[in-house]
Amino acid sequence: MTDINSPHTSIARHTASAVYVRERDLVEELIGKVSFTQMMILQLLGRMPTPAETAVLDAVLVTIMEHGHTPSSIVTRLIYDSAPEALQSAVAAGLLGVAGTFVGTMEGCAKLIDEILADPGGIEAGATAVATRIRAARQPLPGFGHPFHKPDDPRSPRLMAVAEAAGVPGRHIAALKALSAAVDKAWGRHLTINATGAIAAVLGEIGMPQGVMRGIAVISRAAGLVGHIYEEQRIPTARHIWDAVGEAVPYRAEGK
Repeated sequence: MTDINSPHTSIARHTASAVYVRERDLVEELIGKVSFTQMMILQLLGRMPTPAETAVLDAVLVTIMEHGHTPSSIVTRLIYDSAPEALQSAVAAGLLGVAGTFVGTMEGCAKLIDEILADPGGIEAGATAVATRIRAARQPLPGFGHPFHKPDDPRSPRLMAVAEAAGVPGRHIAALKALSAAVDKAWGRHLTINATGAIAAVLGEIGMPQGVMRGIAVISRAAGLVGHIYEEQRIPTARHIWDAVGEAVPYRAEGK
């Protein structure tokens, strides 16, 4: 008898003449028959997605792929200029910026949403408790605020609208909206739900585990960074960025 808890993989296997992903024949059942988004869900969750799940994940991947000159794209351009023979190194450098300040904050927001949904007093009570606690502790609030998009991030309502039109249950979205109202009250001013906050909610609606949500951003942003490298090949900007830093941050002797 096989021990189901022993080390193993259920993702893929191959023979001399075939490759199987989640027990589906890659050549006969998948290539040319499913989209990359569908394949992602199959590989991650072990099942073919519903149309709603595909629509939501596709919208998320489109949303988070690009945002112009950000820390990740700037680093990618600089590293590519330093090592043009290693495109993958430049992309990897940029992906290190998908973290708890930029791009990757959906994970933290998803945890707050789950906490709100688990509150026995309901989502309004749960949202108030979360907002009050974070405000009192003066902690960062993942999924809220944006340095450029004010008063609101235009991407967020569109993402939620796509999910709602696809027919998701709506519990995570409702919890996020309740948290938004509680945050505005606790802070005494409006803080926008940013794109990663909306992503946390809509990925929660399709059952995407918290622990891989940042990975979705990594996949999407990797495509965007390849685009920046291709542009860097044709229109070099890295040296200009380097010069701009030197001009904006001049040397000054300590204490002077």
